[in-house]
Formats: sequence, C-alpha cells, structure tokens
Amino acid sequence: MKISDILTKINECALDDVFSELYGEGEDILKKQKERYIHALEKFSETFPEEPDRDVSIFSAPGRTEICGNHTDHQKGCVLAASVDLDTVAVVSSGEKHLIRIHSEGYPMVSIDTDDLLPREEEKNTTASLVRGVVAQFGARGVKVSGFDAYITSNVLSGSGLSSSAAFEVLLGKIIDTRDNEGETGPVEIAKIGRFAENWYFGKACGLMDQTASSVGGLVEIDFGYSKDPKIDNHQFDFDRAGYALIITDTGGSHADLSDEYSAIPREMKSVARFFGKDRLSEVDEKEFYARISKLRRDPEICERAILRSAHFFSDNARVRKEAQALDAGDVPAFLALVNESGESSAGFLQNLYCNNTPQSQAIPLALMMSRRILGNDGACRVHGGGFAGTIQAFVPKEKVIEYTTSLEGLFGTGACHILRIRPKGAVQII
Repeated sequence: MKISDILTKINECALDDVFSELYGEGEDILKKQKERYIHALEKFSETFPEEPDRDVSIFSAPGRTEICGNHTDHQKGCVLAASVDLDTVAVVSSGEKHLIRIHSEGYPMVSIDTDDLLPREEEKNTTASLVRGVVAQFGARGVKVSGFDAYITSNVLSGSGLSSSAAFEVLLGKIIDTRDNEGETGPVEIAKIGRFAENWYFGKACGLMDQTASSVGGLVEIDFGYSKDPKIDNHQFDFDRAGYALIITDTGGSHADLSDEYSAIPREMKSVARFFGKDRLSEVDEKEFYARISKLRRDPEICERAILRSAHFFSDNARVRKEAQALDAGDVPAFLALVNESGESSAGFLQNLYCNNTPQSQAIPLALMMSRRILGNDGACRVHGGGFAGTIQAFVPKEKVIEYTTSLEGLFGTGACHILRIRPKGAVQII
C-alpha cells in the first residue's frame, strides 16, 4: 500500500481498532499512536527519497515484561512473561536485491549485504550484528532473503529491561518471514533466530524468554525444558480490573557494559549442573542438589555464589507455576506474595541488583527500598529483567499510583515510571 493511502487511513480513523487492540483504548492513546505512525511514514520518505510514494508495509513487535522466572530460561526452566504496549515499529519497502538498509530513529543507517553474512568481531554489540545474524539464520533454514529498506522507531527504552533488543530481533524476523517465507517460520522459530543472532553475532549470552514473549504475545507461561520447542500456555488476567497497575521504573542505569555480569550467571549455574553430570539446572533434581550441597562447596570448580544462584533457580522455577495458578484462580494476595518472594530470592541468592565492579551505585536496591516503603503490604515489587542496572517491576494498588510514581520519579526523574498494559498480540504485520 502506498504511503499516501496509509496516511489517509490513519487520518480517517480506519486503523483505530488495530491501534486500540495493540495499545489500549482512549482518545489520548489513539492520538499519540496516530502521530507516531504518521511520523514514521514521513521519516521513511525522507530517509529513502528515491521513490517518494513507494508501496510499504508496517510491522510491530512488542517489548516484554518478565513476571516470574528471573534468569531461569537459559537453564531450560520456566518463566511467566507478557508482551506489553511498548513496541518497535518498522515501515518497510522493497529495496536493492542484495542490500538491507535500516535506519533506526536516533542511530546511524545500517547497511547489510545479504551475500556477506559471516559474524564480524568488530560488529559485536551493534545493530549491524543483529541484522546480519537474523538474516544468516533465515539463510541457514533455506530462506532466500531479499533486500529491503526500513525505517524503525521504538518506544521500548534501550536498557530498560523491557527487551528492546529482542523486540528488534523479532521485528526483523517477522519482516523477513512475511516477505520471503510466506509467514511459514512461525513465532517460536522467529524467537530462536533472534536469540541465535544475540548469542553468536551480538555477543550476549541470553536465553529464549525475551524473544519468545515478544514473538508469541499475551500473558504466557513458557517451559523451556523440552528438546525442540518450548511448551507455551496462554493465560488471561486483567491487572487493571483487579485494581492494580503494573509499573516499570527505569532507574537510569545502562546495560551497555554488563555482558560479563550477565554471562557469569548461566556460566556459574552450568558449573553446578556439570557437577551432577547435566548440562542445565532444569535437569538436576532439587533434592539431590541440597543433599550434596556440602560436596558442592568443596569442589574447586564451583564458587559459593554459583551454589546460591542455583538455589535461586530452583525456587524461582517452581514459583512460575504457582504464580500462574494464582492468577488463574484470581487469588491476587497469593500472587503478590509470590512476586515479593521472587524479588527477595533475586536479591539474596541470584545477586543481580547491582554491578560488582561498581558497588557504590545501587539504584535498583534504592528503588526497591522506596517501593516497599510506599506499598507496605498492599502490593509487590522485584528487580526486573536481567538486573544489575535498569528497571524494577511493581504491582501497585490504583489508589497508590500517584503517590508511587511521584516518589519514584522524584528519585529517578520525570518519565521514569511506565504504567504498562499487557498486549494481546506479539509480532504482527499491521499494513
């Protein structure tokens, strides 16, 4: 569809139902999203002026919130996660045959030759590495990727713990799958492709949770302990109707230099698994772990922190099912108690609230301290996502939202708090 035709549709409210489903209802929300999409279309035309009114498609992939299962996915454990109403949007059109050009708003243009897909050491931790990795994995699956131009805008804050990188990877996967594979790849395989690109091209040892939650969408319980594909169960729960707001607070810390901190967690957990002759902790019997914990401590290959992090895995992995059951039963107090338990386990055993290299900087513990002071026994809070820097998650009673956001933004700046809505869909083609 031509850009001028899409602009007409937006201005004539023909896409209002689509926007409402993805972002929520309300005149202010619709107005904001219309302006955002119009801006993206106009910027596409400015960035790629060769054909002023080209045929384009529009794609969206959401960020995600991890509700339970902190660092359990890379051990093939379980997680409870949800896609959210912050997303990454791409305006896309066909380009030169072997060239992918991507301009992400606020960043330089990235150009990738689809015939040159080997990983490059100098590209690690860059957007180019993710693009090259995603395209390479489609090629490995027999998909001939054609060239395209894309202008991308995102309100999934980088380093926010809402997985901006996963949203970007999944968005690319959805674009390529739709354009070059007739949509046959499917959301789980798209998630796997994104994780591969992040692991082997970008250089971050992540699990599969972020990409799966973004790609599949909705409130999902994911069990990664299966040989081929994760087992995914969909759940329904309306936190707003239950009287609570899901709030993510960005404490301002950057994730840019934390790859070593992240990588240490799966490495240490795997060292414990190897003690039992297994590859991942999900394959280790919890009772045997505790029965042999004294021998673990005497093993020169295993540090004490690895034992504590493994204990966190076992407890948080079990909590995923309990939280999902509590939500299914509408038992909010039980759910909130479990969220607080998860947060305490992350703090005491997983130890991912601040960076060990800069222990003086403790924005996440500060945010959690203030959250508990405000919420008392009426809500719950925990570290969010990978940790070490970035965000916390809180379930806040509606009557305390103003007090909560005012207090936290007083600490971390105006706009630090984000009230999120669970989005019912994952990666989609909108136009």
